[in-house]
Amino acid sequence: MGEKESTHFVEELLSAIHEYRRLRQGEILEGEVVRVSPNEILIDVGSKSEGVVSPRELEAMGPEAIEQIKVGDKVWAYVVTPEDKEGNIILSLSRAELERDWQAASKLFADEKVFEEVVVGYNKGGLIVKLGKVRGFVPASQLISIRRRNEGSNANPLAAMVGKKLRLKIIDLDRQRNRLILSERAAVHQWRQEQRERLLAELREGDVRRGRVTNLCDFGAFVDLGGADGLIHLSELSWGQVTHPSEVLQVDDEVDVYVLGVDREKGRIALSLKRLQPDPWELVSERYHLGQLVEGTITKLTRFGAFARVEDGIEGLIHLSELSKEPVQHPSEVVKEGDVLTLRIIRMDSARRRLGLSLKRVEEVGEDVQ
Repeated sequence: MGEKESTHFVEELLSAIHEYRRLRQGEILEGEVVRVSPNEILIDVGSKSEGVVSPRELEAMGPEAIEQIKVGDKVWAYVVTPEDKEGNIILSLSRAELERDWQAASKLFADEKVFEEVVVGYNKGGLIVKLGKVRGFVPASQLISIRRRNEGSNANPLAAMVGKKLRLKIIDLDRQRNRLILSERAAVHQWRQEQRERLLAELREGDVRRGRVTNLCDFGAFVDLGGADGLIHLSELSWGQVTHPSEVLQVDDEVDVYVLGVDREKGRIALSLKRLQPDPWELVSERYHLGQLVEGTITKLTRFGAFARVEDGIEGLIHLSELSKEPVQHPSEVVKEGDVLTLRIIRMDSARRRLGLSLKRVEEVGEDVQ
């Protein structure tokens, strides 16, 4: 074995004995701070000598940041140069942090994760968000939180978003071009899908949930239960008669709702508002009795009689034959919708939710109006 080969063999042997780490440029590794001064930070990275933070970085850090670093601290360091001409290992703390933040962003991108971050700035095209030291951009087209400006207003809706936390998802990442594009629209869509699947899996008939009214339509009200909307049908809004949901609810109202049913195949959730209130028919036998006089409001006319509401949720029928002692061909000959009349209870069937009323028998000897 020649002298050169022998020397190389000894060096490899010593390296193996001392288990020195062979460093590569661009490597990120954990080390321990062994010395801190305004002009120098030494870090033990398990190599044959300590690494030194570059003077340029120390200058950029400033005295306050340097003072926060203590001997014995565990830190991550980026290898700028494994060995310079003087044999020093040149390290960077800021680049290590930046690279680790890029790695974290890359994992979020690969895993298609939804996360939350605070808006730190804006420009004419969108919002600026930071993931650690990585600067991300949310184009205005990918935002759904910005409400349209009022006519005549000069306020910048993008500026108003600074400081607010958004639900975001990475839609484009290019490390070489230092490009990180985020989307609130995609994040909210995915989040709602995930929440909907979770809710459909865990909701059970009979559950009571808190929700927010998101929309009113002729047939009912939609309530957001936290990522998924359920429907309160018009008939489930109140025990009383309701012709439109706006009589009971308004958009953005927060309400407790009763889960009537969950159709997991069709992704539908049926809700009720009235089931959380006592059913007035269960108290009819306690509040009313045969022969009692009550006050009722005519709500509907049919060919066979008129319906009258005696309280919310309780309606009775005045049969055509009970409207007048004189022959009547149609209820409109005697009453009209909205009339408030004194009526007598002549039939009661709580189980079948039926109440028989009479107008013509009011003058008979009996009790006063209750």
